[in-house]
Amino acid sequence: MSSQLSTSVRPSPSTRPLDRQVVSVKPLTVPAPGRGIDLQVKVTAPRTGRDLPVIVFSHGNAWSLDGYGPLVDRWAAAGFVVVQPTHLDSRRHAIGWDDPRFAGIWRVRIADLHAILDHLGDLMTEAGLADRADRGRTAVVGHSWGAQTAGALLGARVLDADGVPGEDFSHPAVAAGALIAATGTGDSLTPFAVEHLPFMRPDFSTMTAPTLVVAGGEDRSQLSTRGPEWFTDAYHLAPAPKSLLTLAEAEHTMGGVAGERVAETTDEDPARVALLADAVAAHLRAALGLGTDEWTALRAAADRGDGNGNGNGNGTWSITVK
Repeated sequence: MSSQLSTSVRPSPSTRPLDRQVVSVKPLTVPAPGRGIDLQVKVTAPRTGRDLPVIVFSHGNAWSLDGYGPLVDRWAAAGFVVVQPTHLDSRRHAIGWDDPRFAGIWRVRIADLHAILDHLGDLMTEAGLADRADRGRTAVVGHSWGAQTAGALLGARVLDADGVPGEDFSHPAVAAGALIAATGTGDSLTPFAVEHLPFMRPDFSTMTAPTLVVAGGEDRSQLSTRGPEWFTDAYHLAPAPKSLLTLAEAEHTMGGVAGERVAETTDEDPARVALLADAVAAHLRAALGLGTDEWTALRAAADRGDGNGNGNGNGTWSITVK
């Protein structure tokens, strides 16, 4: 069963102040034999608190462990431990489209997340969080290419040229996730994408883990001939339980998720980023069995059409659940 909850007003993202101190430790090196370049991560967490759930976050193309502060800091302030790797496609590694290593980076990205999860206990010890992190409640989240990477650990597969699903890259430690601006199916790829990104052919039919999909109503990709609805495939083509947060005025950068005043941001809106971050945190807390109050309140706000009642510019948004 599906239910549509929507609002056409401009509610504030949250009344929760970000007054909880967070700390980060970087770089920490995760064992990744054969990778060629060390797998380094940053760990961010609230300074206080115990039984903290874990988010492993996969960045978009060219970014690194130093990006996405507006999301990561807000999640940490909400009580999560956040682990951020630097994938091989980071601009600091200078592996471009024509580099022979590029064709296999999508697999290395997935392997990066597996390595982090397989060594999460040691990583939490090194970060000083061994007795505070709840490794039994772990989620994966990603933006853009990172969303495809995270989706693989949630159960999505990659179709080959004949449409045959590839390996199952799901990980038993992953209980839930969120995909932000996740690319859709590969039947509408542009010639550039077909040439350089042939792995961008996801099959969501096996993505069974509880997942929040976040899509921008103005997200028009140069990689697909379809419009913004391309970024909703992960919701529509995956089995329940799934939720879809649509930010009607958001473009691919979702208001600036990678950082404040970042050059590539086309739709700067800190309030939109805060709403997105809070929605992901609320959904994950519910999916990880840590309470449904925040997620229920967010859905109720959408249902009422008044959000928090004092709009401050994050735009029209809606939630759909199945």
